[in-house]
Amino acid sequence: MSKELHPNAEIDPPKIEFPCLYPIKIIGVASIEFQAEVVAVVERHAGKISSDLIELQVSKKNTYVSVRITIAATGVDQLQNLFDELKTLESVKMVL
Repeated sequence: MSKELHPNAEIDPPKIEFPCLYPIKIIGVASIEFQAEVVAVVERHAGKISSDLIELQVSKKNTYVSVRITIAATGVDQLQNLFDELKTLESVKMVL
């Protein structure tokens, strides 16, 4: 039995159910201030972050660092505002 594909049918992207734990990965230029700077921005939007919810990974040449922070996300607006502010930081190269 074959199923017909409907080219005009809309496919909704998967929805995130809030509140939830949401990991954010911030990649930037390795420096002493980088982690503190991004954590401060994240905490403005998500409240105090426990150190066990922060993971660091340094590049092979120690040029870049990624900071993975898991937050208690409350909604799309919170995430959008957080991503927008992180992208304004000069040392941030990418936010995932």
